[in-house]
Formats: sequence, C-alpha cells, structure tokens
Amino acid sequence: MSNGFQGVDLIGDVHGCAISLCLLLDRMGYRRIDGVYQHPVRKAVFIGDIVDRGPHIREALHIVRGMVEAGQAEIIMGNHEYNLLCYLTPGSGVDGYLREHTPRHQRIIQQTLDQFSGHQAELDDYLEWFMQLPLFLETERFRAVHACWHQGLIDRFRSEQGGNRIDRDFLHRSAVPESFEWEVMDRLLRGTHLRLPNDEVIVSKDGFKRRFFRTKFWAEDPQRMGDVVFQPDPLPEHIARLPLTDSQHADLLYYGPEQKLLFMGHYWCEGLPVPLTDNIACLDYSAVKYGKLVAYRLDDEKVLRKDKFVWVDVAREVGRLDTELGS
Repeated sequence: MSNGFQGVDLIGDVHGCAISLCLLLDRMGYRRIDGVYQHPVRKAVFIGDIVDRGPHIREALHIVRGMVEAGQAEIIMGNHEYNLLCYLTPGSGVDGYLREHTPRHQRIIQQTLDQFSGHQAELDDYLEWFMQLPLFLETERFRAVHACWHQGLIDRFRSEQGGNRIDRDFLHRSAVPESFEWEVMDRLLRGTHLRLPNDEVIVSKDGFKRRFFRTKFWAEDPQRMGDVVFQPDPLPEHIARLPLTDSQHADLLYYGPEQKLLFMGHYWCEGLPVPLTDNIACLDYSAVKYGKLVAYRLDDEKVLRKDKFVWVDVAREVGRLDTELGS
C-alpha cells in the first residue's frame, strides 16, 4: 500500500452496529486518536451498507466517515446507501421520488429515518457524502465491490463516467428500469439473481416475499438451480433440482480463479468465515442479525486464507447492546 500503509483490512456490512465496529477495530489494533480510529501501518476498506436496520446508525456513520476523511479508510457504496439516496431524492417516480415509498421500502430504512429524526441537516450532509462514494475499488492486487464484479458494466461505466463514482444525472437515470444506469446499480450493488419458476414465491427469514433468488457468479459449470443459489434462505427442494435453462445460463456471470482477489459483502452469510474460492471472499456475516461483523486482513498473499479473517461474534460478545433499539 502507498502512503506508508503496509496492509489492508476489508470490513463487511456494518448496518448500524457501531459497538461491534469499535470492538472489531480495537481487535485489529486500531486506536482512537483525536476522535478517529487509525492504525500505524494498516488501512481499512469498508464494503458498504453502513446504514439501516441497526441501533447505532449515526454513530457508525460518524466512525466510518471520520476514518475516510482522515485518510485512514476507504469505502464503497452499498445498496442501502443507494436505496436511501433514491428514497429521499425527489424525482419522477410514482411517489415523486426516485425510489417508490412502499411499505417494504419504508420498513427497510425505518431505523435510519428514526435515528435521524430531529437531525435533518446531518442527514442531508450524509446524503451528499453518499454521492461521493465509489461504486467499486481496484488496485494492482485486489478488487472490492458491494455485491458483484461485472467487468463489462464496469468498463463501460469507467469509459462514460471517467472513474468509479456516479453523479446526480446518473442517479436519476438509474431509477429508469432496464436502463444502463439501472443495470449498473442493480448488478454491482445487488448482485446476480434468477427468477423463481412458475411465479413461485419464497418467504425469507425476515418476512420478505421474494420472486427471485440470489446467485453465485463463480460457479464454473452449474447444472441445476441449487448449484448457483447463494443466500441464507434455501430453495425448496423441487426448485433446487430443476436444470438451468439456456437463458438462465446466459444471465449468470463467471468470475474465474485467474482474476484478482475480490472482496464483497451483501449476502448475509452464516457460520464460520472462510473464502468462497481461492480469490473471492464475502465479508457480510449478518452482524445486525446476531451474526458476526467480519474483516479480512490482507497482506501480500495471492490466495485467500481462512486464518486471515477476524470478527466480532455479536450474539456472544455484544448481544442486545448492538442489535436492539433502546440499548
């Protein structure tokens, strides 16, 4: 790393778990100096989704933004930062905003709205900051994106936008379904997915009805739907056994083992943190659902190692302090 940094600590979805974040940073040797967490030789990279769901969203944002502005961290945009931007940005949508104000959308961001109640100027300032967040990072050694690395979309985005950040016009165009801008935000921030057959619906553990399921983009030769599902909620067995059609194969991506190390969040993993492949790691282990807030401590390795993960077990170490309102 340049500027004196010798290693990178990539941190998964925080979702307002500020207490867990403080514990994780402390565990990795970061110390709060003049109000900012910093490490003498390492730099943090946040994989997005700092907002929504958790009990200490404002505090988490303050920690992360302070580190970024002090040069101690970098951050990429998550789908929850993007969704909040669209929900609160006036536009030509059904409700007069870029993101429709449905009960489902309201439920997802309600904790953020509640915790910023009475702090509108502060919220407006964070929304402006979100506009500056890159959608992805790429160095000589690794890549980071919130949900999915799609090289074709990224190449076109770089060519048209001149970098890795959106602007206000791009944000508005991204609200138009099936547009290039919509596809960029959907794929990079939400990942790949397939529609459930025969208009079937599955209900997730958090009560959401879903007509799509999230899919792997690193399965080399998948044959059935069960070969590509990547989410905590399993597919019903009769769906998992169905063979993938030609059109479904065409919708899948493949990130091969020859490509750079890739870090992402988004997918609500469970269990013990381990690499998905030799060159892909997901860092979202459901911290806000009593899971783990996870980081990967990257040095000079070319193959990901399971012993490089470090985490805070929220249920055991933090409990209700960091996962319930009113703590």
